[in-house]
Amino acid sequence: MKRSKILNNKSNLVYNIVAYSSIILFSVFCLLPFWLMVAGAFTDESAIIQNGYQLIPKKFSLDAFDTIFAGNRVLNAYKVTVLVTIMGTTLAMILTSMMAYGLSLKTIKYRNQISFYVVFTMLFSGGLVPWYILITQYLKLQDTIWVLFVPYLINPWYMFLLRKFFTTIPESLIESAKIDGANDFYIFVKIALPLSLPALATIGLFYSLFFWNDWWLGLLFVNDRRLQPLQLLLRALVSNLSSEVQALNPNSKQGIIPPAYSVRMATSIITIGPIVLFYPFVQKYFVKGLTVGAVKG
Repeated sequence: MKRSKILNNKSNLVYNIVAYSSIILFSVFCLLPFWLMVAGAFTDESAIIQNGYQLIPKKFSLDAFDTIFAGNRVLNAYKVTVLVTIMGTTLAMILTSMMAYGLSLKTIKYRNQISFYVVFTMLFSGGLVPWYILITQYLKLQDTIWVLFVPYLINPWYMFLLRKFFTTIPESLIESAKIDGANDFYIFVKIALPLSLPALATIGLFYSLFFWNDWWLGLLFVNDRRLQPLQLLLRALVSNLSSEVQALNPNSKQGIIPPAYSVRMATSIITIGPIVLFYPFVQKYFVKGLTVGAVKG
């Protein structure tokens, strides 16, 4: 008995060592690109040209950040992205939660037909050209701040996830509230939403990441540089490095090579910074939202 217990403890110890070592090694590989990006942002341009990107800067420099903040283009793109993320996430959560709650109620007439219509949009679409004509010719949203988030206000997949969560709320709780005189809107605001905080936080994080990282709408519908989001600016830096970096700081002296490669890394840091700082505050709700309802299905 003691011998088998000792062997079992040894096997558990070996398993723990292998498991934790694998996780630590995987984490290091995930952090290396991030650290390389940080080191590249603080490296002098000449050192990058001579030695490439290094994990430890050969020559420390803040020229990349000086170039970025010398003009107003990055700051303006930052304001646009923050505004789009806040407005888009807020409106998307309101519309998605209201639609999900309505379709979760068995008393709603034609809810199955409406659900089929939503599923249909996940499988088929009219195509890019009709969508472009709708946005520009009929809705008149081109070159406005609205075009950067209105087309994405309801994601069918997120709506069905939230609808599934609403169905786990006990019907007896809703019926008791109705007996006390509460209407559907009061039940939705005072009962359904507070009980669905983990799911709302999870989907809200998904929406925030989606709006923050989106550049496709800006590429299609925005010609005015004042409405250019941050991710579209980063894409322009990657695709046309020298001219875009020169445009960031038009007051730079002639004959001086702009820090193009380090600017690319510095812009990436500025782009992902708010998301990295925001995630720890919603992590507990995010994890709970992914696992809640898993037993009930």
